[in-house]
Amino acid sequence: MAEVEEEQQQQNSSVDQGDTDEIITEGASVVRGKLPEDDAGPPKVDSEVEVLHEKVTKQIIKEGHGQKPSKYATCFLHYRAWAESTQHKFEDTWREQQPLELVIGKEKKEMTGLAIGVNSMKSGEHALLHVGWELAYGKEGSFSFPNVPPTADVLYEVELIGFDETGEGKARGDMTVEERIGAADRRKMDGNALFKEEKLEEAMQQYEMAIAYMGDDFMFQLFGKFRDMALAVKNPCHLNTAACLLKLQRYDEAIAQCSIVLAEDENNVKALFRRGKARSILGQTDAAREDFLKARKLAPQDKAIARELHLIAEHEKAVYQKQKELYKGLFGPRPEPKPKSRNWLIVIWQWLLSLFYMLFRRKTRKDD
Repeated sequence: MAEVEEEQQQQNSSVDQGDTDEIITEGASVVRGKLPEDDAGPPKVDSEVEVLHEKVTKQIIKEGHGQKPSKYATCFLHYRAWAESTQHKFEDTWREQQPLELVIGKEKKEMTGLAIGVNSMKSGEHALLHVGWELAYGKEGSFSFPNVPPTADVLYEVELIGFDETGEGKARGDMTVEERIGAADRRKMDGNALFKEEKLEEAMQQYEMAIAYMGDDFMFQLFGKFRDMALAVKNPCHLNTAACLLKLQRYDEAIAQCSIVLAEDENNVKALFRRGKARSILGQTDAAREDFLKARKLAPQDKAIARELHLIAEHEKAVYQKQKELYKGLFGPRPEPKPKSRNWLIVIWQWLLSLFYMLFRRKTRKDD
């Protein structure tokens, strides 16, 4: 079982010895939830229809876990929304890479139906909501952003990342810097506990909630010690998410998480190591070697980095030998031609002809 490291100073020390997928909490921008598979339209769902309200129904796509949020809970969710009549998608937080923060009971009027649906969901639950126009954008619709036709029933594909009851309806924008960082740090620690139990999907939900407390708009306002405090929570959440994604074999997403950290701290050894590992598995050998070489320069004594570089070298050597054997067969020396078998009937016939010719010449000379 991987152990959770708690010290910030370990960020630039050696990569985890013995378990290179070990989670690191050394030190949240927004985690991108796993994108739905296609953009063809609302998902087709066969599960039972649950009536939540006269104007709101729900079908579960994926079951969640734990409790449901209560009134004034701060919920974090990803969703896509379509006008049912036109099938026009007008919002998609997965594409925007920015979860929605929704305080139950304090939502905007046009999100009343969405809030009713979210109030019935558990953390990690993925569902399709059908909301009547009366609890959505109303009789007038919206002609700015988002663009929603008048009297449009709305279909929502929703994933509840998680929720926080402790704020008692206090939105992120109303929190102090310390409160936001503290809320994010609690989520990070919850994620660490779930990781140790091998509950990787649930752990990632906690990290995503932690990161949602520290979106780009918040980070841009910070400097000095407050920025350092925020990064000490934000970066490890991305790195821990990358560790989960590596275990789940979602390598492209792991690369993206590490790249977010490296954009802030280009010398982060663990981000370089994990990105290199994901790239290596995907066959991006040159890019992986570049990450590992930079990591080795920063941590020259680290055995895990040396091992990965050795594996790349061995792999390239094997590929070279295989290609050499292949080319040897294609361009090697031409084989000697085999002697043609002789037809003895033809040989005898030729001998008889030559004998007849010699006798004929001898007779001709004698006559002369």
